[in-house]
Amino acid sequence: MAATTTPNTFAGLSLILDRVAERRDDSAWVAAQSESPHARWLLLDAHGAAFLHNNRDALRWLDGHERERWLDGHEASLLGLVDGRPLFLLTVDDDAQAGALETALDARRAGLRAVGLLLPADEAGLFAYAKGLAHWHQETRHCARCGAPLRRVSSGHRLQCTQATCGRLHFPRTDAAMIVIVEHEGACLLGRQTSWPPGRYSTLAGFVEPGEALEDAVRREVAEESGVIVDEVHYHSSQPWPFPASLMLGFTATARDRRIERRDGELEDARWFTPQELLDGIEHGQLTLSSPVSVSWQLIMHWLRERAGAEMAQRIAKTALAC
Repeated sequence: MAATTTPNTFAGLSLILDRVAERRDDSAWVAAQSESPHARWLLLDAHGAAFLHNNRDALRWLDGHERERWLDGHEASLLGLVDGRPLFLLTVDDDAQAGALETALDARRAGLRAVGLLLPADEAGLFAYAKGLAHWHQETRHCARCGAPLRRVSSGHRLQCTQATCGRLHFPRTDAAMIVIVEHEGACLLGRQTSWPPGRYSTLAGFVEPGEALEDAVRREVAEESGVIVDEVHYHSSQPWPFPASLMLGFTATARDRRIERRDGELEDARWFTPQELLDGIEHGQLTLSSPVSVSWQLIMHWLRERAGAEMAQRIAKTALAC
């Protein structure tokens, strides 16, 4: 199956953003960017929620005057340049201060899952980028080698140990995870976890282990979770998934047969679905699919277009979104 030509949600940011990674260590240049009248700051709270306009689904960026008035002294991280305009990240760790800022800025806070599909695509991608960076800052406070406190360098994209005899650099963590639509003779394999809402089924997924190729991770995870043996594996697309720090690597795969034997207990159920069974299950309220914000949704829709045609894929998507 051919790879998607439409960027997944949160992806495609390189089309509009210059991350200027080569300038992050130039403190004078970064400081000059922050003084630009065109500079803007994306504001997140301690829980990773962003500040949005109260009356519309758009990020509430701070300008230089607002940043100086409300958050002077807060350490900012450079996100990059969009059309030459510098964009920075600011986080507010104090919940009371975040609440006060909502009133002062005539703003509201929302999480990425809630507004990922409501925001313009570029802002959704910037929100995901900022959320991933902020989470890393929050979770990585001490050196993994010696335990000393860390300080931000490279405009927030590196953390350095403050112990003079150590000085180790720490880099942002991204956890690679594979996610796959497995097919066999006109049916796709979906599974569900016990913690999900009743009737929710999704594509199979799992983290890549050390020393493991991506294709091998697909075969291993599918076998562990469902007992299904996969032969052909093909890359489809990827998606940044900062919940909290994953990169989803999407694949399509072909199974040898339909024998299912759940091995590791991670799935409550795993089943094969034809396109008609997907439609019938959704129409009768017995089945729900992954959120459209996810690459899982894109994998399912891509498979439907390839195997059942665009009309059936559109019908299932429309029905699922209406439920």
